[in-house]
Amino acid sequence: MNRTEFIIVTAIILMAAFAMGWFAHWLIHRFTRISGGDMGEMDRLSTMLHEAEETRDQAIIYLEQREAELMNQIAQTEAELRAAMEGLRDARAEAEEMRGYIERMHANS
Repeated sequence: MNRTEFIIVTAIILMAAFAMGWFAHWLIHRFTRISGGDMGEMDRLSTMLHEAEETRDQAIIYLEQREAELMNQIAQTEAELRAAMEGLRDARAEAEEMRGYIERMHANS
């Protein structure tokens, strides 16, 4: 093979490689391209997703605040219950003392 034939064969191989690369690029672009309508749909979906994430964050903050309020109410209610139980215990003890006193007064009479 002389020099001219080598150059021609090399040029043909390079041209075939270029054509195959161009065809592969066109094929990939054809399957993965996004049309203008699809792009608008993607923008709309991304906006909706962003709004949904903001709503979720707000809901989480609200729930955390509400949980803190409810835990505070529970603590207050438990404190009131303890105070009421202590008062009831004192009232029972006082009632027992009064019964004993009345019984002693009736026994002495």
